[in-house]
Amino acid sequence: MPLVKPLDSQQDAETKELAAFFNETLGFCPNSVLTMQHRPAISQAFIHLNKAVMANEGRVTSALKRLMAWVSSNAAGCRYCQAHAVRAAARYGASQEQLENLWDYRTHPSFSEAERAALDFSLLASQVPNGVDDELKERLTRYWDEGEIVEMLGVISLFGYLNRWNDSMGTSLEKDAIESGEQYLGKYGWEQGKHR
Repeated sequence: MPLVKPLDSQQDAETKELAAFFNETLGFCPNSVLTMQHRPAISQAFIHLNKAVMANEGRVTSALKRLMAWVSSNAAGCRYCQAHAVRAAARYGASQEQLENLWDYRTHPSFSEAERAALDFSLLASQVPNGVDDELKERLTRYWDEGEIVEMLGVISLFGYLNRWNDSMGTSLEKDAIESGEQYLGKYGWEQGKHR
């Protein structure tokens, strides 16, 4: 049971209009956004930030951004965001091989060295204490330019916010997100947990 119940998607007209973005990303408006509507300025600002962070301005693909979101959410333990991130990665073209081998990104041949550096960045930046160090900086800058690294850290930071929001809120998972979580993450022990 969530800490605060989501409001109806019709509650705030501006949030509803902005939230159409999620129909492409997930196929539905997430309950997290519907909960944020209790304070429409928060839901609206969040959607604007999400759109800015997920815009592709360099070589960081939409699929890679969603895989990074999954790694960050996995590090934080947020099952809600894990399911959403893997669903969005699938919808944005991550390969079936990558989706089925997320846990093994460091060694599985479906991931390039550039992707491994980005995913390690997501993992190390999501840990407390933060694990980003000079060795990672050298690997990142070997494959990615400064603007792309900013895009990546935008994703990691956005999901840091979402992980805290959804895990603290106990946000209920939507049916389609549950199906994606079970399909891609179930073999690794993923379950809804408190997000019922």
